[in-house]
Amino acid sequence: MAATEGATAYWTTGPYCGELRPEPLRAPGEGEALVRTLYSGHSRGTENLVHAGQVPARVAGLMEAPHQEGHFPAPVKYGYLSVGVVEAGPEELVGRTVFCLYPHQDRYVVPAADLTVVPDGVPPRRAILAGAVETAVNALWEAGPRIGDRVAVVGVGLIGGSVAALLRRFPLARLQAVDSDPARAELAEALGVPFALPEDAAEDCDIVFHASATPAGLARCLEIVGDDGEIIELSWYGSGDVGVPLGADFHARRLSLRASQVGEVAQPRRVRRTTAQRLALALDLLTDRVFDAFLGEPSDFADLPATMDLLARGTGAEEQRSDPGMCHLIRYPGAP
Repeated sequence: MAATEGATAYWTTGPYCGELRPEPLRAPGEGEALVRTLYSGHSRGTENLVHAGQVPARVAGLMEAPHQEGHFPAPVKYGYLSVGVVEAGPEELVGRTVFCLYPHQDRYVVPAADLTVVPDGVPPRRAILAGAVETAVNALWEAGPRIGDRVAVVGVGLIGGSVAALLRRFPLARLQAVDSDPARAELAEALGVPFALPEDAAEDCDIVFHASATPAGLARCLEIVGDDGEIIELSWYGSGDVGVPLGADFHARRLSLRASQVGEVAQPRRVRRTTAQRLALALDLLTDRVFDAFLGEPSDFADLPATMDLLARGTGAEEQRSDPGMCHLIRYPGAP
C-alpha cells in the first residue's frame, strides 16, 4: 500500500522561532503502524528550553527524544507526548487509541512496539498526561514511601502535582502540597491534597519531593525534611546555576539529596520493570478523573508556532484568551 497523503510537523528553527513543515509519509511496513494524531502535549519545562535554544550542550544527547529529528539547538523536530488513532498496521491495533513518544506531527509511521494502547477508561485528552504520571511513578519508586510517612511535595506544577495526586492514595500520616504561588491552592484542592505556602510548610518530613525548579524551593526542602530524611529532586534547571545551602541543615542533620529522572527506570525497580511497563502503569493510573485538573483549553495544531512562543515567553492566560493548563494540549483536526 502506498501513502497517498503527506504529513505536517512542527520544527524549532531557532531561538524563539518555529514553523510547520510538510513531511513525507510512507506506508507502514511489517510490524509498523500509521497513526493519526488527536492531541499532542507541550512539556513546559523541557520544550520551553528547546524553543529558547537553551538546551545545555553537555546534556544535549541525553535530552534527545525517541523520534526526534535534527539536533539541538536547531533545526529540530522535538516532542514526546502524542495520542492518536491507528489507521493502518497490525490488525489488533487498527482503530485503537494509542500513546506514543512522538513530536508534534499530524500523522506518522512508527514501529508498533513504540505504541501503548490507551485504556478504555482514559479519554484521549487525559492520556496526554502519561509522560508526567510516568515521571511521578518513577519518583515514587525512587523514594519508596512507607505507611505512616510524613511527606511534602514542594512545587505544585505538572510534575509535582502528579506526584501529589498519586501520593494521596498512600496510607500516609501527612501529605502537603507546598508552593510559593497562592493560586496553586486551587489545584491542590482539586487533587484533594492539603496546601501550604513555603513559610507555613510542616517540618520533620520523612521524604520531600522537590519540583519547583527554584533554588529557594530546594533550600526550603532542606529545612522541612527531618533528620536523616531524603529529598527527591525532580526539577530540571537547564543551564542555570543553582545555589544550594549545604552548610546548615544538610551536613549537620545527615540529609540525602537524590535526583530522579525518567530516562531510566528507578534503580529500586530497574531489574523487574521495563520502561514500557512503567508507561502502561501510568496510563492505567489515568483512569482517575482527578488528573483532569491539570488540563486547560486546547489550541489548534495550525496555531502551534505562535502558541509555542507564547508558552515559552510566559505570556499570561489573559493574553492567550484561554487557560493553557499545566500541560498544554494541542488539538488536531478530527479530535473529539
